[in-house]
Amino acid sequence: MSHLPHNRQAWDALVARQQRHTRPARDEDFVNPLATINADGWLGDTIVGKRVLCLAAGGGRHSVLYAAAGAIVTVVDLSPSMLALDRAVAVERQLPVRVVETSMDDLGMFLPGEFDLVVQPVSSCYIPDIAPMYREVARVLAVEGTYISQHKQPASLQTSVEPNSAGRYELIEPYYRAGPLPEVRNSPHREPGTLEYLHRWQELVGGLCAAGFVIEDLREPLHAKTETEVGSFGQRSQFVAPYVRIKARRVARNLPNPGTMSTGGLWLP
Repeated sequence: MSHLPHNRQAWDALVARQQRHTRPARDEDFVNPLATINADGWLGDTIVGKRVLCLAAGGGRHSVLYAAAGAIVTVVDLSPSMLALDRAVAVERQLPVRVVETSMDDLGMFLPGEFDLVVQPVSSCYIPDIAPMYREVARVLAVEGTYISQHKQPASLQTSVEPNSAGRYELIEPYYRAGPLPEVRNSPHREPGTLEYLHRWQELVGGLCAAGFVIEDLREPLHAKTETEVGSFGQRSQFVAPYVRIKARRVARNLPNPGTMSTGGLWLP
């Protein structure tokens, strides 16, 4: 089965089970929606009037919070059940949100430069090749627009779900691999039933630069906890960071071919 129908069905099933990543924004999140979505400070003091694409971001959280903060919001997702949550919350809170069902690497329904800001929660792991996705984001994002994305770190996807007898975790998946990762059970770092793919740093960061972006910031959200049970999300996160967040800017000109890097390792405008 192709990854698209498989993952659509898997996420629909996760919504039916009310899995943790399918829970809409809470009342307290709307008290100061900009503060809720702007923990890094990357969005500045206001996003009022900004044309925002929430990419692969269904679930009734991102789209409605950006809309509540004053943005003009479109949300894209593969799962109709995830998008139904966006519709429901938008109606409940009387927020204008445009909902589009499509894959994150197929944005042909949007015009070049249609958005000022693209935000993408963890989702790139559900497609085998992220280069087409980056190219699509570059096309629909206005010059000097911002792309904020979060990804699963490759080392986390390589690492065992359960610790060994010494309470440590082991690398069990090859870094250079083809095809989806083996299915796992009872993992706080993986979504059951989905097809997930490991993307190397060259693809995550180098591919972003090659698509026409300059990276302005990169952070690893802290999830490590020292006083927690062995095998828990926080305890495993002491050994391997689960996620990386990247802030990138769309530049006006085409960039050189990968392989000729600038002095600092990033493409310069």
